[in-house]
Amino acid sequence: MKIVVFGLAISSSWGNGHATLWRGLCKHLVRLGHRVTFYEHDVPYYAATRDLFELPGGRLELFSTWDEVRPRARSDLHDADAAIVTSYCPDAREATELMLDKGGAIRVFYDLDTPVTLARLRNNEAVPYIPPNGLGNFDLVLSFTGGRLVADEFCRLAGARQVQPLYGHVDPDIHRPTAPQPHYRADLSYLGTYSEDRQQLLQRLFVEPARTRRDLRFLIGGAQYPQDFPWSPNIFFVQHLPPSEHAAFFSSSHLTLNVTRSEMARMGWCPSGRLFEAAACGTPLLSDSWDGLDTFFTPGEEIILAHEAADTLAAMDMSDDVLSRIAGRARERTLAQHSSARRASELVDLLEHAVRAEPRLAAEEA
Repeated sequence: MKIVVFGLAISSSWGNGHATLWRGLCKHLVRLGHRVTFYEHDVPYYAATRDLFELPGGRLELFSTWDEVRPRARSDLHDADAAIVTSYCPDAREATELMLDKGGAIRVFYDLDTPVTLARLRNNEAVPYIPPNGLGNFDLVLSFTGGRLVADEFCRLAGARQVQPLYGHVDPDIHRPTAPQPHYRADLSYLGTYSEDRQQLLQRLFVEPARTRRDLRFLIGGAQYPQDFPWSPNIFFVQHLPPSEHAAFFSSSHLTLNVTRSEMARMGWCPSGRLFEAAACGTPLLSDSWDGLDTFFTPGEEIILAHEAADTLAAMDMSDDVLSRIAGRARERTLAQHSSARRASELVDLLEHAVRAEPRLAAEEA
């Protein structure tokens, strides 16, 4: 298939979880024999932190304005088999209009920010990456978050006709056990962009334990942390880790923490890509809990759950043998069920089975 993607950004992972996911998907789509073109609006803050300059086996189209790139996009869509628009794509509405107007490609909307999107729709707020008339003209809506509630709400609030989950994943070529690095050494680590809506939980599961165990080393990696973050002398910080450094970061951790954004946790079935990355590196996982988590990892056997600071401290006191067994089981399951190769195959299956919609909007405009 020829697949054309209009997305947020694949060339920079700075504060942008979309990039790592799309890199893994595109790589393995190409390995399956498909052709991928990714359209990305070139903006200064991603250009300044660019850590990917070409799409191996595919084509990266960086552009300054939609008017500039429209002829190329129109030409690509003319013989495309599938066209995908993602959440937070700056030109999502223009790309959608072009998809509806040109070519016979399967039309897909992929929401990698489902809880945010649905919260805005519930509150009757504008969602700039969704057409004013909703998602009814897409043949398939994919969601990073699963569960029956998600499908029902996309149908009810946005007119979607076919909704399927396409969860996060990990590329084990990039994320694998590697030699620990002294500058990433940590008794407990946390990797994630700063977000106000998970700060309270991060405070409880990470900051408070750090203040209790001043003899241990805690490490945060990520972007956009404010100056007033409640640091303590034994909490260290690494600003913006590109994906190429994630394996060393996780492999240098005795234990790593996952904290889920509140909207995602409320909806459930929302595995962060960081969970799969850490597991693929063989690092023991500690996480907050949410509905559907046991679909991805078995609590107590493949992952440790934490609700309070005491749970974090108890996990940190577990023996190396116990933590090693938990990490080993999580790695085995991740490689079998949550790899980028597995998700690429799932995406191809979903595209091949998507029911082609009648081009209602295009016909009406004609």
